[in-house]
Amino acid sequence: MSYTREHDTIHRFLFDKANIRGEIASLNQVWQTMQANHNYPDVIQRYLGEVVAASVLLSATLKFEGSMTIQASGDGALTLMVVECRNDFGVRGVAKYQEPLPSETDLASLLGDGTLMITIEQANTKDLYQGIVALEGDSVAEFLEGYLVRSEQLDTRIFLACDEHYAAGLLLQKLPGQNDDTDAWDRVTHLGSTIKTEELLELDAKDILHRLYHEEDVRLFDAQSIYFKCTCSREKVVNMLRSISHQEASDIIKEQGNIAVDCEFCGQEYRFDEIDLAGIYTEHAQHSDPSVKH
Repeated sequence: MSYTREHDTIHRFLFDKANIRGEIASLNQVWQTMQANHNYPDVIQRYLGEVVAASVLLSATLKFEGSMTIQASGDGALTLMVVECRNDFGVRGVAKYQEPLPSETDLASLLGDGTLMITIEQANTKDLYQGIVALEGDSVAEFLEGYLVRSEQLDTRIFLACDEHYAAGLLLQKLPGQNDDTDAWDRVTHLGSTIKTEELLELDAKDILHRLYHEEDVRLFDAQSIYFKCTCSREKVVNMLRSISHQEASDIIKEQGNIAVDCEFCGQEYRFDEIDLAGIYTEHAQHSDPSVKH
């Protein structure tokens, strides 16, 4: 299959004669990086890729400065799926699952008794907003469409596609205000629903808009880059180690030779030996004990 599209980008567009906006997102290398340390079954890969594309589309739609996380968890075969996207389109994601996978592979069945949640953390204030996404419908797109209607009171249509190489999405949203063209929303969403999976994956944003809306007045904005962004660090792992006692950490090292912690998002490996532990817990004791003078 020959792909000609500009990838790892998101384009915004507007219908000049209707109160409708849209976005087209395409991920290639970013999506490949997320899968580099995993061997996901096809169905898990598809859902994770769809959520990754959707997270970029939603990040362009929702107003925040910080990060947005879409998290699915449950007691089914798909135990956890987490995708984080920053307001500048730095994104990372991972899925955890148990085999064998059930014959019913819709997302609700894979999750079992599960939830889908969107969390927005504002970078400056550290304020958190959390919203539960109802698992109503047959797809990730339908779940998120319902969420946006309820939370933002904005009619939204989302179209998602994914394969082992690419993840892509198209979002259409009806904006507030009067519109002289009363049929515009129905017409635009009907035409949007005709997009084929291979077109969403293969075509450039300009070609998608021409394919769907060559009879409409559409303004396409410059592309913004999507990039892989993992926020793991040795400092964060050190803070995690401090949640257990020095003795417990030493016992692990005696048994295993060292403590190895791998980031599930990017595969970065952090290793600690007894010398590392001595420094970590000595520093921790000094900061924790007010009687210790610095």
